[in-house]
Order: sequence, then C-alpha cells, then structure tokens
Amino acid sequence: MALIYDEGFTTSRAFWAGVRALLPITLGVIPFGLISGIVAIGAGLSAPEALGMAVLVFAGSSQLVALQLLAATAPWLLIVGTTLIVNFRFTMYSASLATYFRTLPRRWRWLLAYLLTDQAYAVSITRFSDQPDMPHKHWFHLGGSLTMWLTWQLATLVGIFVGAQIPASWGLSFAVPLTFLALAVPAIRSRASVVTATVAVLVAVATAFLPYKIGLLAAAALGIAAGVLALRRR
Repeated sequence: MALIYDEGFTTSRAFWAGVRALLPITLGVIPFGLISGIVAIGAGLSAPEALGMAVLVFAGSSQLVALQLLAATAPWLLIVGTTLIVNFRFTMYSASLATYFRTLPRRWRWLLAYLLTDQAYAVSITRFSDQPDMPHKHWFHLGGSLTMWLTWQLATLVGIFVGAQIPASWGLSFAVPLTFLALAVPAIRSRASVVTATVAVLVAVATAFLPYKIGLLAAAALGIAAGVLALRRR
C-alpha cells in the first residue's frame, strides 16, 4: 500500500530518505570502487588521471572495460565506442525516469543524468512505482545518487593509493555480481518480469564470449522484448 505523505515531507526529508535507501547498497559498491582504482593504476594511469576518470566517467562497468582496453593499448576510438556501448543501458533508465522528471528544469535533468547509476535507478524506480504520490521525487533520487557518487569516489581513491596492499585472496571482484543480483531480485514481481529476467540471463550467458560486452546489449534488448510479449499475451 502506498504511503500518504503530509506537508511535513519536505525536500530535505525526501533527500535524506534517498540517502538512507541507498546506504545498505554501498556495502557492495565499495569493493567495486576499490577494484576500479586498482585496475586504473595497473593500466598505467597516474593517481590524478585515475581519480579524474572516476569523476568524469562515473560508471563502474564501462570504466573497467575501458581500462582493460587501455592496458592492451587499444585505439582510442575503440575505447570510446566500447564505453558508449556498455553505457547504452542508461538510455533505457533515462526513458523510464522521464515520466517523473520531465517537468524539471534543464539544470536538474543534467545533474540527475550525470549522477545516474544502476543502484540509484533501481531504488528510485521501485519507490516511485510503489508510491506514485510521493512528493519531491527528484530530491529523493538526488539523495541516493549523491550517496553513490561519494561512495564511488572514496572507494576508488582508496583503491588508487592502497589497492596494491589488499590481498588477492579477499576476492573483492565477487562482490560486483552480488551487488547487481541484490538490485535485480526484488524487482522481479510479475510473470512478465520473470520472463524478462530469464531471457536476459540466458542470452547474457550464451553471448558471454562476444567482445566488448556486446552480449549485454543483446541480453537487455531480447529480455525487454520477451517481457513485452508476455504482457501482451496476458
């Protein structure tokens, strides 16, 4: 049941509600950021360059792919193109959030677009769907997004300067898929979402051998198509 918000639910309360909603997820993001910082230094970037990449790109998956290509001395055009392909999923996120943010001033939309992450999107779209009457939705999203941004920058900074001292036996890379699983599972609530998730997983596994994470795009497209067909048949 959706909550009933009174006049006391101010922009400040919405902002801190977003912060609290994202805080538990940061536990899985911290190892991801550490890995990103470690890989950046391993690829030959200086500390300022590695931190600058974290600030400008601010996208974990594409940063790791770009750094791997950079370490392999791939052409810049290929690095940029691959990064754009990996980040293509954010266009789908943006289209989904546009329903709630289309009336915002341009400065707000630019800021939220820069801060958009998988984690912030998952939490926000779930909250907005469950509580459509919630006021100050953009402030809620901003609180969660800034929490993710700050966590990512600090974790990357630690990875840059102390990452070499972290034992490989800690298995930090295992935290990355666990973080995304924790986001995806609660969103699977209907038959159509089950179909979408199942098809996407099967396609992602079957196309894992493709270069530059192209299989992820195929998995997303076919998963969405399967979900739409399931909705129409219903």
